[in-house]
Amino acid sequence: MSLFLVIDILGTIAFSVSGALTAMKKRLDLFGIFIIAFVTAVGGGTLRDILIDTSITWMRDLTFVYVIVGATIVAIIFRKKLNYVRRSLFLFDTIGIALYTIVGVEKGIAADLPPLVCIALGTMSACFGGVIRDILCNEIPIIFRKEVYATACILGGTVYFLLLETTLSQDVVVFISGGIVIAIRLLAVVFNLSLPSIYGKTE
Repeated sequence: MSLFLVIDILGTIAFSVSGALTAMKKRLDLFGIFIIAFVTAVGGGTLRDILIDTSITWMRDLTFVYVIVGATIVAIIFRKKLNYVRRSLFLFDTIGIALYTIVGVEKGIAADLPPLVCIALGTMSACFGGVIRDILCNEIPIIFRKEVYATACILGGTVYFLLLETTLSQDVVVFISGGIVIAIRLLAVVFNLSLPSIYGKTE
């Protein structure tokens, strides 16, 4: 099993749990939980595959469907143990965007696309599933708010390309780049960092 397939599966698990937690927070029924988990997990990857004109990954390999179902069932079973749902949601969402950023960038490289386009693909892979999740759950998507979200993906993708020019192995490049995304998200939350707002302070 290749490294990027492992990363893709881990990202699918992380986003499935993230979607399931959001759905349960909104008290959706069982069907709703599975739908939200599914679109969160495959939304970004589906858009990415359509843009690069390749077969959609989860339709070609049903392993991802089984992984989504399994991860969602586990999230439902252990929902009472996830006492800090807000923290759990943040954790799985952050891991998901880190993993999917790398997968998206690598898919772009495999399609022989320019670095800037590859970074954009990585960002869309990481963020679009969350956008669908939040819209369906009647929330403003995180990416459209002041939170450092897509910015972390862009920086992680940029670091990926910079490190490819070094003598580091690809495995190390992957872990460092993914770690950058996670670190930026964590630092943004810990130190309450956000992008500038054009609206100023609300009265």
